[in-house]
Amino acid sequence: MDKVDKPKRFYKQAAAAPAGSGYSVQLDGRPIKTPAKATLTLPTAALADAVASEWAGQGEMLDLQAMTLTRLANVAIDRTPDTRADLADELTRYASTDVTCYLADAPTELRERQDAAWRPWRDWAGQELGIVLVPVIGLMASPQPPASLEAVRAHALKLDDYRLTALTWACSLLGSAVLALAVERGALTAPDALNASIVDEDWQIEQWGQDEEAMQVREARAKDAAALQLWFEALS
Repeated sequence: MDKVDKPKRFYKQAAAAPAGSGYSVQLDGRPIKTPAKATLTLPTAALADAVASEWAGQGEMLDLQAMTLTRLANVAIDRTPDTRADLADELTRYASTDVTCYLADAPTELRERQDAAWRPWRDWAGQELGIVLVPVIGLMASPQPPASLEAVRAHALKLDDYRLTALTWACSLLGSAVLALAVERGALTAPDALNASIVDEDWQIEQWGQDEEAMQVREARAKDAAALQLWFEALS
């Protein structure tokens, strides 16, 4: 988006403030509204402060696409309450084809890297959450235990809207319910989870190099992972 397409900054100060049982984000003393016109309210002061910092850090023109925490908050408030079952189903679908379950048939060195990065988190999911997923060698899909998929869905539905929203986004960022759940539970940082999820990409880069466009995509994903980590830390 070019500078001329961005809205102009219309406020001087952004700050969090108590609002009922939560905290709102205010611009010059007026609470921000979501796209659906609800008051943007967060459950913790730390998360409200983080969202306020996004607004405070804007320049003369507002880069709304770069305000990841604000966009997550909008989704959590406007959309998640009405789509919780759909989001739980989406998480289950990620688990059924989890990236951590697909090991390369060759070369051996790549498969060993994948196993070293992914096996500990598959084991963790089984031990901590009762989500036992079966790895396969090659790309042929293999059905996962129904009890494990149901455990993913049940865990998702137990979460509040803010955690469920971020967990779903984490799955799309990482391609893995296992890694996303480890981040949501605080067992793994989002940047480390991202690194684990791109073992294959790292291998390809070592073999063939990396172009500028791919580097930009990786940088954007790294920023998303940092925002995801901040979201979960602030929720806790």
